[in-house]
Amino acid sequence: MNLDKSVIAITGGARGLGLAMARHLGAQGARLALLDVDSGALDQAISTLHSEGIEARGFVVNVADEASVKQTFGDVAASLGPISGLVNNAGILRDALLVKARDGKVEKTMSLAQWQQVIDVNLTGVFLCGREAAAQMIEAGHQGVIVNISSISRAGNMGQSNYAAAKAAVVSLTTTWARELARYGIRVGAVAPGFIETDMTASMREDMLEKLTAGVPLKRLGGPEDIAASVAFIFENQYFTGRVIECDGGLRL
Repeated sequence: MNLDKSVIAITGGARGLGLAMARHLGAQGARLALLDVDSGALDQAISTLHSEGIEARGFVVNVADEASVKQTFGDVAASLGPISGLVNNAGILRDALLVKARDGKVEKTMSLAQWQQVIDVNLTGVFLCGREAAAQMIEAGHQGVIVNISSISRAGNMGQSNYAAAKAAVVSLTTTWARELARYGIRVGAVAPGFIETDMTASMREDMLEKLTAGVPLKRLGGPEDIAASVAFIFENQYFTGRVIECDGGLRL
């Protein structure tokens, strides 16, 4: 896909990886629709992008709510025109062990709320946004690209039953949609980041961060720009669909 003048929507686009993707794609001429639940962060992100000469508009959305998603994608089309691309990046963490016990006595379990909140945002949100994006592309009569953000944790990670399950399912959605949507000229790919420099890793204790980094063959964390470049590759490579780019520094959980 030629990104110049293409309308690209990015969920969770107000900060972190989403904002890095916006910068990368916007620098290549994409017209951006940043979707996020945080209106204040959206305003700041849009202001930052405008100062860098990047065209972008912000849209407040709850990706786990069907009515909100439908309304937002309609607003994007009305404001910028039908989208040509979507990055399903929005996600949350609610980490907990399935069961925590001591001396044969269960002290704590992952709550249904912790499970459901992550599934709602990280999986149902991908489904809802992907469905609306694909429908909009088809009705506009043009080809498009959907990129879903998975994670290295899709292989399973302690304390992340909810997150790992959702991210594994996102890969299944990716391969399924790639087969279903190819007839319409829509490609679907995924990126599975490893440990990336974010606000969360920046707040970790130095010894914990060193231990985390030591397990990565490249001996460093990835940068948000590394994930943004992987996303851009999927947009630009016309023969890429139904596959996952693992951008993890060689780490395998």
